[in-house]
Amino acid sequence: MRIAFLTHEPFYPPSGGGSAEAIYLVQELVRRKHEVHIFCPAVSDSRAVMKKFGVHLHEFHTWKMGRYARLRNLKYLLFPFFLSRLVESWARKHTFDLILSQHAIAAVAAGKLKRKLGIPVIMNFLDYLTAFMETWPSYLAPPALLRILKQFELSLPRRYRADAVLAVSDTLADLFKNTGYPPDRTLPIQYGFDSELFPFYEPNEKTDSKDPAIVVMHGSLDHHHIGSIALTSIRDICQARPGTIFRFVGQRTRTLESFLHRLEQVAPSTAVETTGFIPYSEVCRHLQDASVGIVPYEESTGTHCAFVAKIVEYLAIGLPVASTPLANAKRYFAAEPMIRFSDFDGPSFGQAVLSWLPDAKSTRSQFAKMASDRVRENLDWRVICRRAVDFIENIAQSGGLERHP
Repeated sequence: MRIAFLTHEPFYPPSGGGSAEAIYLVQELVRRKHEVHIFCPAVSDSRAVMKKFGVHLHEFHTWKMGRYARLRNLKYLLFPFFLSRLVESWARKHTFDLILSQHAIAAVAAGKLKRKLGIPVIMNFLDYLTAFMETWPSYLAPPALLRILKQFELSLPRRYRADAVLAVSDTLADLFKNTGYPPDRTLPIQYGFDSELFPFYEPNEKTDSKDPAIVVMHGSLDHHHIGSIALTSIRDICQARPGTIFRFVGQRTRTLESFLHRLEQVAPSTAVETTGFIPYSEVCRHLQDASVGIVPYEESTGTHCAFVAKIVEYLAIGLPVASTPLANAKRYFAAEPMIRFSDFDGPSFGQAVLSWLPDAKSTRSQFAKMASDRVRENLDWRVICRRAVDFIENIAQSGGLERHP
């Protein structure tokens, strides 16, 4: 097939979050001899990227896109219009067999293209984007507007008669089904990791018990990642275990800067390390010496629907995990002894972290390797993408939703 692959994020290198999946999904499509045309924001060296992945790049140059670009949210709202025009200009001379969109922003463009061009569309939702905004300050996400945006995002597959939907979690898949979208055209594929970039590390038995514990968190560090739960829990941990080091691996976003300023006020003696932006391929080396990995997400519909990459990557290297009780995480990892879930409050989360520190080493030696093996078997990107492309090919061969109303 000739496939138009649409995304609002630069294709390579991945910038974090859901952008990592695109690489492995495209690699699997190319491995199966499909001709992939990627429509995306400009990348740093397009010729090298096309050669590396065996794809055709069609870049958007009108303005800079990316999760750390200025006026990001406004650009996201405008981007689907420009993205659909970019695809249309190429489609006038060439024929696509399928449009595959990544995330809700590109799904809007894909839906409009289906109406105009009549090309089958599969929408891949790696999160419930607008639902994350429930934890944002009201001046950034007015509640009335947010309700409209959330309803619009969930309606996209049914509104545009998408031929199929890939969802990042069972919880998100259920929400699409609840809108009336056909269950047999919805596949939850979960979110994965690159097992080659996150190797398992045997617990270091030689570590001095008097060494300070290192509590680590990595990612895009946005409003829903670090808020009052993280703030209160760090304060409590520092009171109980003075000297504990808190390491934040990722871009020093405005949210992180604000968080660290507030932390300085409530717990001025906290030992904090920040790395700045780290390429996905180098994240692991900043995690491997940690005592526990944390997921202190604030509660929202978006976080409940997420399949959190942090959890998978922590488990892959053998790191114990403390997490707030995100619905899909609890659903998928219900029997996982390497994860301890708190309530959605700072004191409870702090206790979950503290509970790991005395026995993290003994628990790791007993359960870590088994947990790592489980995520490697089921959540390596190559495993996930084989399953996803099987589904995509089956939908394409069936003739799409128009033949099966």
